[in-house]
Amino acid sequence: MRSGNMYLFVFLFLISAAGFGQQGHNIKLTLKPYKNSLIYLAYYYGKLKAVADSTTLDDNSKGAFVGKEKLPGGIYLVVSPKKEILFEVLLDSQQHFSISADTLDIVHSLTFTGSPDNRTFQDYTGLASKNGKAIADLQKDYAASKTKQDSTTTIDQIKKLNQEVQDYRDDIEKKYPNSLLATIFITMKEPPIPPADKQPGGKYDTAFAYRYFKSHYWDGVTFTDDRIVRTPIFEPKLEKYFRDLVPHIADSINKEVDWMLLYSRTSKELFKYLLVHFVQKYVNPEYMGEDAVFVHLFNKFINTGQAEFFTEKYRKFLNDRAYSMMANLIGDPAANLEMVDSLNKPTPLYGVKANFIVVCFWDPTCSHCKEEVPKLDSIYNAKWKSEGVKMYGVMVDGGKANWERFIQEHHLEWINVYETKEQHDAIEAAGKPGYKQLYDVYQTPTLFLLDKDKRIVAKQLSYLQFDKLITLKLNKTKSN
Repeated sequence: MRSGNMYLFVFLFLISAAGFGQQGHNIKLTLKPYKNSLIYLAYYYGKLKAVADSTTLDDNSKGAFVGKEKLPGGIYLVVSPKKEILFEVLLDSQQHFSISADTLDIVHSLTFTGSPDNRTFQDYTGLASKNGKAIADLQKDYAASKTKQDSTTTIDQIKKLNQEVQDYRDDIEKKYPNSLLATIFITMKEPPIPPADKQPGGKYDTAFAYRYFKSHYWDGVTFTDDRIVRTPIFEPKLEKYFRDLVPHIADSINKEVDWMLLYSRTSKELFKYLLVHFVQKYVNPEYMGEDAVFVHLFNKFINTGQAEFFTEKYRKFLNDRAYSMMANLIGDPAANLEMVDSLNKPTPLYGVKANFIVVCFWDPTCSHCKEEVPKLDSIYNAKWKSEGVKMYGVMVDGGKANWERFIQEHHLEWINVYETKEQHDAIEAAGKPGYKQLYDVYQTPTLFLLDKDKRIVAKQLSYLQFDKLITLKLNKTKSN
């Protein structure tokens, strides 16, 4: 039998024999020079880290992480009493083995007994570290190269070192395709874009390159494998995909999150992780209009009983946020505001006629408002007013006296309105949503841009971003 096949046979035999009849986890640890010290076993959860188990070492620096239940597969961390990460450990089906290390020289002293997975992982990390250092040195040489030949030679050496690491990964994937290490390597991969001569027309095509990279980005990654959640590589890959490859348009994002969540529903941990990740990402989105993604997630997954893992308090928060967002999505008609001016004269929003209306919810006692509102008024007087834009300023809090004083001192020639106590009480008694919910006003100032039909064009941007958008819209109107 060839040596490579013999190694595979021995590896599989060890895995089968070691795992037979085992229950729970029992990881014996010898960690010098610690004595009578608490050592932690932690795990990755996306970018987060959490404690899974702990043990107190005895006078001989010995202890064990022991439990009746097996730990979920993933990359774990042995952590010192000072919460310093000492080294990583792979945990998969085989969870009865021994670790020995001396923290004075972990690299050379770390040994695993009864865990072929971790010995292979250790071999890989050693190779990756050695080649990584060599590549860093070569990159310095490249920067100092004086001739083209020197540069070419250095580049070739770097390519060779990188290829050695890649070959090692490829070998693991072929020999142990279902192993955690193979899963990690597959998740780390990025699809190589075909060279220019292999692309349509025989030349480089940016659009083709993008489509190819995006369509092959998740090749080999299984969205039913809970183990990838407990690694530090899946979340960055996920974030890169939605940041760089998915258009920042709600409909496009919804399609992507749907297939991931629907595909992962048979995987309890991965489904939970993905739903939590997407909810947190889009409940307070980075880009305008992406709040529609959160509303979509709420309607399709949360409000249909598929998120029992959320606490009652958090579900209430999500429920309140969802119903606030539903009322003010981009492109939808804005809710009417039945407000009065400083003389208590009814001045409803839908009574304002203009091609564009900037609605500003603000508080005269809010420090941020004190800074931003005068700037907003300056740009209104300098540009927007002459272009037919109207300002509809709504007092949120701060008291009528402070509100009127601020308006007078800063000469705010806006349509300045507020809601009387009687109006507020009547809305509340009728069980209707108030303007704060209808416009999702949870901070001040909050800005909305409406068109002549009172449809929401933009929201919750800075006044400078509003200025760019208004200029763009007005120019487009003029050109038409």
